[in-house]
Amino acid sequence: MGLGLIASIIVGGLAGWIASSFMKADTGLLANILLGILGAFVLNLILSLVGIYAANSWVPQLIVGIFGASLLIWLARRLQ
Repeated sequence: MGLGLIASIIVGGLAGWIASSFMKADTGLLANILLGILGAFVLNLILSLVGIYAANSWVPQLIVGIFGASLLIWLARRLQ
């Protein structure tokens, strides 16, 4: 069973905020939430292609969300 919608938004927002602080990105609250959720989704997809699955609890998903959001911030900077 997954985290649920509310928990995913909270974990995604926290992951996005940590990633934007780490990457020194100037984003707002809504962008942080979207970056965290989308980053976790993208990185979970990439990891599943190589056979790695994050556990369905908040700590592994937070870590995946932080790295995924950081990856998205990095990609956005490269495309500018």
